[in-house]
Amino acid sequence: MPHLPFRKSHGSNELPRRDPENTQAYLVGGGVGSLAAAVHLIQDANVPAKNIHILEALPVMGGSMDGAGDPREGYLLRGGRMLNFSYHCTYDLLERIPSLMSNDKTVMQDIKDFNAKKENQTHSKARLIASAEKAAEVVDTSKMGLTNIERVDLIKLTLESEKSLGKKRIDECFPEAFFKTKFWYMWATMFAFQPWHSAVEFRRYVHRFLHEFPRINTLSGVDRTPYNQYDSIIRPIIKYLQDQGVDFRYNTKVTDFDFIEGIPATVDELHMVSDGTPMTAQLDPQDIVIVTLGSMTSDSSVGTNDTPPPSIVDEEHQDGCWDLWGKLVSKGGEAFGKPSTFCTRINESKWESFTITLSDPEFLRRIEGFSHNEPGTGALMTFKDSNWLMSIVVPHQPHFVDQPIGIDVVWGYGLFPDKEGNFVKKPMAECSGQEILTELLGHFHFPAEQIREHAICRPCMMPYITSQFLTREPGDRPQVIPEGSTNIALLGQFVEIPEDTVFTVEYSVRGAQMAVYELMGLDKHPKGVYKGEHHIGVMVEAMMKMMT
Repeated sequence: MPHLPFRKSHGSNELPRRDPENTQAYLVGGGVGSLAAAVHLIQDANVPAKNIHILEALPVMGGSMDGAGDPREGYLLRGGRMLNFSYHCTYDLLERIPSLMSNDKTVMQDIKDFNAKKENQTHSKARLIASAEKAAEVVDTSKMGLTNIERVDLIKLTLESEKSLGKKRIDECFPEAFFKTKFWYMWATMFAFQPWHSAVEFRRYVHRFLHEFPRINTLSGVDRTPYNQYDSIIRPIIKYLQDQGVDFRYNTKVTDFDFIEGIPATVDELHMVSDGTPMTAQLDPQDIVIVTLGSMTSDSSVGTNDTPPPSIVDEEHQDGCWDLWGKLVSKGGEAFGKPSTFCTRINESKWESFTITLSDPEFLRRIEGFSHNEPGTGALMTFKDSNWLMSIVVPHQPHFVDQPIGIDVVWGYGLFPDKEGNFVKKPMAECSGQEILTELLGHFHFPAEQIREHAICRPCMMPYITSQFLTREPGDRPQVIPEGSTNIALLGQFVEIPEDTVFTVEYSVRGAQMAVYELMGLDKHPKGVYKGEHHIGVMVEAMMKMMT
């Protein structure tokens, strides 16, 4: 074996400058983090594609960026993600991936071209909706509705250090009235924050998305993809990697790691079950392992038009990703974080989404008449008086590549699934898809029978969907390269990347770049996190908006 020269990493580890031709890379999990890591291993580190192995427990890649279904059974999206110009790492990745829509374009060019068309540009005219006796009413959101005290509290929070905030909750930093302001309704539903979530994470978001303050009521800074993000982003990346020759292993569940005795952060064996057959991969010193920790969509349960999603209780952990993280900790020590901080408080991290498939245009016609936004030009419409704090979005149609003409798709979610509905007198978590649609139609005051007759609503309960926002302490989230690691890196929404924000595609892609550059010994770094406060124009506009 050739000598491997060492270099100093950004941390305290001494990492080898690896020979790419002799490196086998094992990527545990098939989400966007692993897919991005594979792209950077090929393009930046020159690792042969055949040496890259993506191990995914499910029969499909993409992780939380999913999208599936058909008109007969109904389409299903668990969630959606905001994209904008500040996502330096994500946009860099998408510039590298050939389009599936055009032979001479990249995925990023597809997105730019799509958003350049006036008919596709976001400018919500009905961001918040208030209940009224006979008809829903659009709320004037040109002003944030903050008092002077609340403005001071918000500025004070941004000036505090993460160390001083510690494990404080957001509701420990603001008076109760703050959580009834137009600012909070818009901010909370845009990013899915709850009052009991971490003040540290909220602070990071305010810094990270300061540039969104002036347009928080229209979301005009959001970039949309031509189709849902699985079809528009994940499928092209998979096709590119397949064409390069990457080894995709579906239905392959990694169950354990063995570390070299006496070196707790050097993996020498991976244990897995592939299509029911136990297997072991033995690693040579130059090989690397990149593991996606946990999952915000772990143990998701899907209901039907007639049945609610099956319930999930604490620590069932049916898909094994949390247990796998626990095994890493048991063998590698505290440098691998503390999964129990994030996966044992379902009541603080869950919410429920739903996808409506429509075979009649009446519902969309009525929404367009109410909101004055054509499909794809609006944003989240939030019913601020909804007990479930329900929001919906009507995307550009078709939203799926294979979606037939005459079929439309609407997505929505509720932040408080355990509360009783305003119109359907039961918790959202206990409602069928039809009952959730009935509740939505009640808020709009639309006639229900005709619309329900031509609609399929599929609900999805996600017990850990905002677990990355839960209160935490330093060390609960491990570093991308754990202390002492020689060949293992960690990805996903539960690693620590200073200044950047979880619950974003950018976080996963930035982590992937960090992992590849560090483990492969490259003299290369991800682009810096966008900081709006370093731009005087952004600061002035944000402050002016805050004062309204």
